[in-house]
Amino acid sequence: MKINLISYFSIVCFLCLNIPVEIKAQEKSSGNFADGPYILYQPENEVRVISTDSAGVLNDIIMPEISENFSFPVSSHDGKHAFTVKLHAVSRPTWKYKQPGKVLVLSDPHGNLDCFVSVLRANNVIDEQYNWIYGKNHLMILGDVFDRGKDVLPIFWLIYKLEKEAEEVGGNVSFLLGNHETMILAGDLRYMDKMYHNLAESLHINYRELFAPSSELGRWIGTRNTIQVIGTDLYVHAGLGADFLQQNLTIPQVNEEMSRALFMTKQERNNLSPLTKFLYGSQGPIWYRGMVHNDEKYKPLHLNLLKSILQKYRVKRIFVGHTIFPDIVSFYNGRVIGVNVDNKKNFEKVLGRGVLIEKNRTYVIGDKERMRMLAY
Repeated sequence: MKINLISYFSIVCFLCLNIPVEIKAQEKSSGNFADGPYILYQPENEVRVISTDSAGVLNDIIMPEISENFSFPVSSHDGKHAFTVKLHAVSRPTWKYKQPGKVLVLSDPHGNLDCFVSVLRANNVIDEQYNWIYGKNHLMILGDVFDRGKDVLPIFWLIYKLEKEAEEVGGNVSFLLGNHETMILAGDLRYMDKMYHNLAESLHINYRELFAPSSELGRWIGTRNTIQVIGTDLYVHAGLGADFLQQNLTIPQVNEEMSRALFMTKQERNNLSPLTKFLYGSQGPIWYRGMVHNDEKYKPLHLNLLKSILQKYRVKRIFVGHTIFPDIVSFYNGRVIGVNVDNKKNFEKVLGRGVLIEKNRTYVIGDKERMRMLAY
């Protein structure tokens, strides 16, 4: 299904909202990939909407205003996936949740919407129309939507959409910050797909500006947590080490401080405070690999210190992403679970690339069936 976004927005504006539209640009971009919409709030309540349709036409329009529940279509870069998103109010989620009947844990989608959707459908989180059908259960995503793939924006919009739908029926969707979120928002674009570089060049801006705090997704990402707890499990993108333990931080402190510096450059973060410099550094929660690597350069975590971390945060296990493994793997006799796999390779080989926690049992799951149970 191919969707021309400029046509859709024109229809909405003229027929539904009955307001004029200023077309800033409608020109051929590099490549025939759909992308967008990027929704940026301007002075005087104006809204700038940027998208590229499946023919590679860049559409850049200004709307005087939009309603709070404004709806719009989102398509994957190749038109294979398409769904509708409705704007909703955003705020910081709580950092601690009760254990529901099921928790599905995924990590590091990296712009690969095919893999992301396949595992959600196979585990009855969404239906064929991309709607939430997971009831009062919890979907946890451990960061890194940005970089590498061509469907970064559709994944963000799908998570954003599902978050509201889950909330309405008593469920939850959590997306935690990963190191690639912090890289892109600081202007570090080295792993970004060429199509996004082309878009930024066509607009004569730095790509990070499309996710500024004044954009809809910027507002949303800016309120995401770095660490959360569900029941007796702690979730974080990379890991927690000895240096982190020494900081003696509460989880809300970490979440607030990470958000405070999220839209800053690396130098600005380093200058903001010693705590911010630490949290965004190699021993911070979005980069530390010492829970899953024994090499001395990673400052591996001793078992006694892991026990201290678990005790401090009153949890029994820690789930991490960030570091890629061939399959889901556990460490420290099941106290640390590594969730990140190579999504593209695993999609082709039908290997496990997620974790399901149900009735005190933990399973490795894929896009076909439960693969095996993890000992705990």
